Amino acid sequence: MDNTRADLLLRNAHIDDAAPLVDIAVAGGVITAIGPDLAYTADQEIDCAARVVIPGLVESHVHLDKALLDRERSGDGTLAQAIAITAELKRDFTATSIRERARRVLEQAIAHGTTMIRAHPDVDPIVGLLGVNILLELREEFRGRIDLQIVAFPQEGILRAPGTLGLLREALNAGADVVGGCTYNEDTVAQCRRHIDLVFELAAEFGAPVDLHADFADDITDPRFALADYIADSTERTGMGGRVTIGHATSLAARPPMDRQRVLRRLAESGVAVVPLPATDMFLGGRNDTANTRRGIAPVRELWAAGVRTAYSSNNIRNAFTPYGNADLLDIGLFLAQTSHLAGPEDLTRVLGMATYEAAAVIGIADHYGLHPGAAADLVVLSTYRVADALLDRPDRCHVIKAGRVVAQTIRTQHLLAAAHV
Repeated sequence: MDNTRADLLLRNAHIDDAAPLVDIAVAGGVITAIGPDLAYTADQEIDCAARVVIPGLVESHVHLDKALLDRERSGDGTLAQAIAITAELKRDFTATSIRERARRVLEQAIAHGTTMIRAHPDVDPIVGLLGVNILLELREEFRGRIDLQIVAFPQEGILRAPGTLGLLREALNAGADVVGGCTYNEDTVAQCRRHIDLVFELAAEFGAPVDLHADFADDITDPRFALADYIADSTERTGMGGRVTIGHATSLAARPPMDRQRVLRRLAESGVAVVPLPATDMFLGGRNDTANTRRGIAPVRELWAAGVRTAYSSNNIRNAFTPYGNADLLDIGLFLAQTSHLAGPEDLTRVLGMATYEAAAVIGIADHYGLHPGAAADLVVLSTYRVADALLDRPDRCHVIKAGRVVAQTIRTQHLLAAAHV
């Protein structure tokens, strides 16, 4: 084999704001070399012309089965109403409707540079395994363009919705990858804790990771939304550190400072990751406030300082939970920065990392991810020239590369016209 021959060669790529331009050689779907002026030949060359190249974006928490319901009822903007409306709409879901809506979002995600999605289809007596089965089909249909991890997600609760536990087990036997949970959607705190216990028991039975919706409220006046401590304890007790994720966790920001720091330390020590979902969290939060409306998002800077692994994601796209979005993770990242008092090159580069390296670690693909020889050649060429500007510039995804093959391109021509003489 010719070690200087590649399938694809990216020339003059900017991957580090403090380092010179590099070339990236790809063969067999894997990065084989990175360095300045590589003496390689390739079947296909792309001149990045000093543009930024990042690893493929990772959506660590998305509901594909419930996406694009924005033409249906929208409700009053509360979490409870969004759950109720969507539960009613689910009764009319068909394989065709889920497939068409999910496919549209997957195509948008690919065009916007996402190469991996962890999706959370509902599993409950209303919809059964319909969402899981459709996403299993789409995982195969889109293989080679985007990868799908599937979370069996009990949106309606487990104890509150009898039969759900058996359906979760069926979903995992059918090929779902992750055990999900909706920890607050039970009637009592004791039942919420039992919900968490059942999720961890399933995870042990199937050797699967855990991904929990938890602590999704403005504050902790309802103790069902203050379960991060219990999740940390359960993670430690079961030896699941590094394989447990909490989505939302907005009520963390409402805890008194000393208590919040204690909980954040527990999450870090036990190896629980947190994934804020800012588009949803901002839309649903503070609905009952009549003055100084709270804008609840998990405290990102404090999560960083405590050493908690932290990613972010889109969550819902155009439905009662989130009436916005187009599966663009860079857009969500800029919104997170704007609403979390994050600014400057260091912060913005770290936010970008939350949708790349940190998200890859959250969903368990870090070993073969990134910009280094041996990593999967999942890459995005952006129309910007500094990594720190990747969010600010709202750049085009000039080339999206999955497993060494270009799967999407955006080619835009912009001309400024001279002002007319008066």
